[in-house]
Amino acid sequence: MKQVKTTFIFVLMLMCIGMELEAQDWANLERFRADNATIGMPRTNEDRVVFMGNSITEGWINIVPEFFEGRSYINRGIGGQTTPQMLLRFRQDVIKLYPKVVVILAGTNDIAGNTGPSSLDMIEDNLRSMTELAQLRGIQVVLCSVLPVYDYPWRPGLEPAPKIIELNRRMKEYARTHGAVYCDFFPAMADERNGLPESLSPDGVHPNKEGYAIMAPIVEKAIAQALLIK
Repeated sequence: MKQVKTTFIFVLMLMCIGMELEAQDWANLERFRADNATIGMPRTNEDRVVFMGNSITEGWINIVPEFFEGRSYINRGIGGQTTPQMLLRFRQDVIKLYPKVVVILAGTNDIAGNTGPSSLDMIEDNLRSMTELAQLRGIQVVLCSVLPVYDYPWRPGLEPAPKIIELNRRMKEYARTHGAVYCDFFPAMADERNGLPESLSPDGVHPNKEGYAIMAPIVEKAIAQALLIK
């Protein structure tokens, strides 16, 4: 019995150590560290753009790689991430890459509660902080609307649509009054429930190729507008 108890305590200690090690890189700073080190400074007249976001940004380069090929577009999306995680890695994955523009597409995982409960004020504060950090270094900011969601498959019943609409309203007003560009995907992608239709998404959250085809010209227009800001 004593041996069983000792074994149980040992296993529990190993589990705690594993959880502690995992928690040490909560923001997943290691994900792009090596890649960032090889990129180097922008070339003369290079219009470098960094895409900061979650699985929607990460999925963009996986599903439509040609959108990024042959352009000075750097994808720094990590699936499942929330705005506090992005804020922690913003210096490494955006500022130190010296882009002219950063495209921030974030907030839906906060509303889903991926890293715990988040109020709209908390999400807005993180988005504002990323914007301010970029602008202090002369990086123009494109703030993207959160894509429409009727229900999260992994967290059903949250009724996120009203929160998304309100967060988008706040971001649009903030961008208007603080020198950022607002990139509004929502009207072009929302169905009658203010969700993503099946034709644009396999799960109601993540775009498919057709969804990204709608998003591409909208974000390109926003980037072009940001590049004109002095």
